[in-house]
Amino acid sequence: MAEAIRLAKENVEQLKGGPFGAVIVKDGEIIARGVNTVTADNDPTAHAEINAIRNAAKKLGNFQLEDCEIYSSCEPCPMCLGAIYWARPAKLVFAATKQDAADAGFDDSFIYRELSLPANERKIPTSQRMRQEAKKVFSLWNQTENKIEY
Repeated sequence: MAEAIRLAKENVEQLKGGPFGAVIVKDGEIIARGVNTVTADNDPTAHAEINAIRNAAKKLGNFQLEDCEIYSSCEPCPMCLGAIYWARPAKLVFAATKQDAADAGFDDSFIYRELSLPANERKIPTSQRMRQEAKKVFSLWNQTENKIEY
């Protein structure tokens, strides 16, 4: 955890991005690090946890991080939490809370509220089209025998 916090502090000091750091540990050793590079990369998905997951997956040659632990300097936002669940680590540990982040100007509570609303009531206009055509792709997926499931 100390390394995740150190990365977050260093990221602020070097003006590379937001005050967030994450590390991924396997068998007691750090195998990947990540910092927030949203502004440096002009990438709204470049959060510390996402960057650490990408680095770990490349290093392990696997899209799942079973038997790994993720240490984050802050409680993950909804996007990062989703990515963490998809990566399937054995454990997640965080330091600062989402309220601590909100107090510093990083308030994700509106996203949590938006997720609980029906699609047509969300702030970003959202609609649905061509459902039947899209469902056919899922049927194709289900019929594919040599697919890699995740």
